[in-house]
Amino acid sequence: MNGQLKAAPSSHAGQPGPAPAAPPGLAMRGPWTIEMLARNGEVLHRHRATSLPIRVGRAYDNDFIVDDDHAAAHHVEIGAGADGNLVLRDLGSRNGVVHGGRRVQQVVLDGDTVVRMGHTSLRVRAAGFPVAPELLDRTMHGWEGLLPGAAGVLLAALVTLLVAWLLDAQPFELLYYVQAPAWGIGAALLWSSPWAFLNRLFGRHARLGRHLFIFGCGVAALVGVQLGARVLAYAGSYEWLTRYGSHAVVATVAGIVYFHLATIRPPLRRRLRALCAGAALLGSGLVLIANEQRHGRIADELYMSVLLPPQVRVSPDATVADYMDSVAAMRAQIDAERAKPGQ
Repeated sequence: MNGQLKAAPSSHAGQPGPAPAAPPGLAMRGPWTIEMLARNGEVLHRHRATSLPIRVGRAYDNDFIVDDDHAAAHHVEIGAGADGNLVLRDLGSRNGVVHGGRRVQQVVLDGDTVVRMGHTSLRVRAAGFPVAPELLDRTMHGWEGLLPGAAGVLLAALVTLLVAWLLDAQPFELLYYVQAPAWGIGAALLWSSPWAFLNRLFGRHARLGRHLFIFGCGVAALVGVQLGARVLAYAGSYEWLTRYGSHAVVATVAGIVYFHLATIRPPLRRRLRALCAGAALLGSGLVLIANEQRHGRIADELYMSVLLPPQVRVSPDATVADYMDSVAAMRAQIDAERAKPGQ
């Protein structure tokens, strides 16, 4: 890999956030830490130097050795400038030193200065460089590990079993009720594994147990929202709950995705909420468009198709006289529309 150090590793990657610039004079107080950065600014490696000057290049007699074919054997030297500041100087390399998009012969290092030599981006900070304040840990480590993962898998299995029981209109078959939770467990593993891989890739820890728990809770919420909407729609004659129920599903799925993303990147919760809210709005808009194209209406269904036991109903029943009155009013309205010119 370009830019990989051959020097002994001495640190870990990552920074809690942007740090304030070092006060004048602190830059000359060693030891100094040379940081190799990724393109997104994250620290890939750190190496400490105890004295100046610090020579950097591919040759093995450097103080900081970089495994970068586009760096010279002796590429730069970091030392004290005439005014007492820390200065990085190009030693006559072919590819030079780039700072701020321009090739420079030397540059003053203030602790936040990033320079590129070949394909390697470097930053040098003195021991007295102030670091950013400590972040509040909102990780909730208690919701990780084997127990939450097992709870998530169990939730997924139970929810799948409940759905299978609700949809079962055939004589009892044991195999059917054995396969149903197995499908739920398989879906939990298939859904959570890519999230755990992304968590390991971008967040250093897989946290498979947390993602399984999120999936289990999400599936339970998804089925709960669907069943609750249907019961309320039937009990209170709230037809819109079923006619537009797909939007509740879209919002629930967006919430599940948000909790997965927030597990990977906890510091970005505000941006992730905005991202998932935008995705939910986009998904709802696509559902409306699809309904309009397929059925000529934006609702999911023309009438409420839920039938439950009469004891569930709470709203008063309409009498036959009321029903006939509504039909008569509808007929009068239709006749009026037909009477219009051009109809």
